[in-house]
Amino acid sequence: MSVIVTDTGFSCDDRTGGFVPLEDWPANDGTTGLDLAPDTDPARLADLLAAPAIRIAFPAFSDGRGFTLAARLRRLGYAGRLRAAGHVIADQYAMARRSGFDEVEIDADLAARQPEDQWLARADWRARNYQARLRAAAS
Repeated sequence: MSVIVTDTGFSCDDRTGGFVPLEDWPANDGTTGLDLAPDTDPARLADLLAAPAIRIAFPAFSDGRGFTLAARLRRLGYAGRLRAAGHVIADQYAMARRSGFDEVEIDADLAARQPEDQWLARADWRARNYQARLRAAAS
């Protein structure tokens, strides 16, 4: 069972339509989400903006390529639901949100090891960045 993490804490997955790998994605069907591997060619991202949801895999917490893909998708104008899935840890939640992810999907084992309060401690991701600290110091 997966746990979805947002700025409000843990929840169940409310997304319908499922996700399919890029090679099986039926473009423009309006419901099916797209699964992206972290090694997806960034040149292909512009063709994926019609996907209602994109889930980017994080095979290891030390693999940050998904953050780059998310940021590029948002810069290209992607407005759909963007989900990080896999080995994302609570300490990376603020980075995930700043990169453009709306939510993080983790498994129940990780949720047990890093309970909701650890994720919520990082939910105020907009106020806790170096730019906000610099603005406050300049005031």
